[in-house]
Amino acid sequence: MKILLVEDDAALADGLQHSLAEIGFDVTLATTFSFADSALRTQAYDLMILDLGLPDGDGRDLLSQLRQRRSTLPVLILTARDGLNDRIGGLQLGADDYMIKPFELRELEARVQALLRRSLGGHGRTLALGPLRLDSFQHQFHLQEAPLLLPSREHGVLEALMLQAGRVVSKERIAQRLAVGAGELADNAIEVYVHRLRRRLSPAGIRIRTLRGLGYLLELDGDAASRAES
Repeated sequence: MKILLVEDDAALADGLQHSLAEIGFDVTLATTFSFADSALRTQAYDLMILDLGLPDGDGRDLLSQLRQRRSTLPVLILTARDGLNDRIGGLQLGADDYMIKPFELRELEARVQALLRRSLGGHGRTLALGPLRLDSFQHQFHLQEAPLLLPSREHGVLEALMLQAGRVVSKERIAQRLAVGAGELADNAIEVYVHRLRRRLSPAGIRIRTLRGLGYLLELDGDAASRAES
């Protein structure tokens, strides 16, 4: 899962990047307001950790702009501003949690995972659709109890679909996830990845349906759904 870390303290940012990567997160670091704002407008993330004191702006303004765009991205404020009014103000602007520096790393990790569980509708660490399972924090798939090893971009497509299983995911949303650190995508690249995934998943009763003009839907096919309900 992808985290945007907005933090201008180099030592702290480096430590957090390393620690979060060790437990399976893909972390993008933004050290300025402008970089963070650009990243939020062009890429897809699952959570943002936000420092308020940035060299070229106030993190509260970044949060306010994010919520004005009706984004529901979970946001954890991580700051040295420990006043009661600061905490209340941050939450009223739309933050989902508020932590004060200095902090315990284990507590931060626990809060991050709690926010992600909440954003996934209360699911725990493992998501399942019939015989397909995803460890959402370790980015590991299993199909019919066996590890499903995929090239990185196919994995990214399937993860984007699995996190929204049963709901339509636009091609633009998938492209945003794949574009983080991966460069430009050819116009038909996502169709190619989806085609390859269909060949892998269809024997197990997992279907990726194309809804023209809308995107893709990951679901069980009819027979597999009947078996799952019985």
